[in-house]
Amino acid sequence: MIEIDIELPSGALLLGGDRVTGSSGGTHHHVYPGTGRVNAVVEMAGAAEVDRAVETATRAQRRWMSYPPDRRRDMLFDLADLLGEHHAEFASINTHDYGVPTSLAATSVLTERFFRFYAGYADKADGASTPVTGGFDLNLVEHDPYGVVGVIAPWNGALVVIGMAVAPALAAGNAVVVKPSELAPLAALRFGELCLEAGLPAGLVNVLPAGADGGEALVRHPGVGKVHFTGGTATARRVLTAAAENITPVVAELGGTAAAVIFDDADLDAAANLSAHQGPIMQAGQSCACSSRILVHDNVYDAFLDKFLAAVERAPIGDPLRSDVLFGPVINQAAVERILASIESAVTAGSGDLVLGGKRIGGELASGFYVEPTVFADVDNRSPLAQQETFGPVVSVLRFRDDTEAVDLANDTRYGLNAFVHTTSLHRAHTVSRQLQAGSVWVNSRSDIQPQSPYGGYKHSGIGRSGGIEGLREFRQTKNIRIKVS
Repeated sequence: MIEIDIELPSGALLLGGDRVTGSSGGTHHHVYPGTGRVNAVVEMAGAAEVDRAVETATRAQRRWMSYPPDRRRDMLFDLADLLGEHHAEFASINTHDYGVPTSLAATSVLTERFFRFYAGYADKADGASTPVTGGFDLNLVEHDPYGVVGVIAPWNGALVVIGMAVAPALAAGNAVVVKPSELAPLAALRFGELCLEAGLPAGLVNVLPAGADGGEALVRHPGVGKVHFTGGTATARRVLTAAAENITPVVAELGGTAAAVIFDDADLDAAANLSAHQGPIMQAGQSCACSSRILVHDNVYDAFLDKFLAAVERAPIGDPLRSDVLFGPVINQAAVERILASIESAVTAGSGDLVLGGKRIGGELASGFYVEPTVFADVDNRSPLAQQETFGPVVSVLRFRDDTEAVDLANDTRYGLNAFVHTTSLHRAHTVSRQLQAGSVWVNSRSDIQPQSPYGGYKHSGIGRSGGIEGLREFRQTKNIRIKVS
């Protein structure tokens, strides 16, 4: 195995301008998924630290809003510059954090883009004056920050969520308390240090790794004006229930069982390679954007399946610290057991034909958390295998006969985050994309989130949007002021 070649961030909480140890939530032994060995001891926030963080953030937010808008803009640009200077460091931290292969770990590049995009909005707050009945009364429409925003980031992409949520929250004038998962808190903690280096007021961004108890304390806190949550549907229900206590609004970016629809006029080589990457290979299927259901026109089903399996089998598997590896481990032992149980259940139920994988990887990788890329063919779309999010390297391949059936199968799920269409027909690309019930539709492409575009789900895949002007509006509330003149 490759040895750790970087000094990992301290596992202490970042609260105000201080690194805090001895926290009420105890500690968590962070495990590197590639080897199953502990590589950091992380402090865990409890209710006491959440109270202190919200109090500190409230004071920092008032200071932040006292700055002229151009000063806030420039400080966010300074933070983006710092992110740009530390891409290599963040990529290495990500790999140690959650086992993403080094070749796919440079997510801070996207975080930097989000900060540059939203920094440009910090000095461009908009409002309006509208005529009203009643003579010459002055009727103003303004947009205010919420105050303190709680951001609950997932283990499989904390830096991306920081870009999508923290950047617009700060640009809109809020302070932030970030709760990264204890399973992967290191990159978020390092980001918090860069916020201080960039000159942001101490306490404007607090980073509190925590488990479920700390997350619930943050959501229930009466000083939190809005919550941005990224994670699974089951946890989202608990977040929404807790937020209801104080009627706290929530943005929720949740999971999915995205369909990739392969039409018979598609470039099959490109579709097979993109679907292999977007399906079982990317982050070992541990992505909300994973195309876990691949729908293939009956005319090209066999040809596509052969190319798809070959593309999956070509992906180098191994320690994610190796630069040539594309397929790495899942996050922990619990994930291994959950994924293998889903595979066994699908085999027992006859949900489809297991044509590739299905087992834990042993040998020199036995100490890590590796599950083989797994493909089921001729899957029943109503089976749990197709309908439930496995969140692992398991995909289903299904047949369809015409465009109508393809759309019906793709939409036959409670989820609607992403969908993928592969066709060379511009007409079909337009018509099918508009019929798919998904927040993002990618045509002849992989999932490629960018700050200019809104991202979020339909149905059980989420509430609200991140990215674009829509993402900025999520962190501002509208106020009407009417001044009697006549």
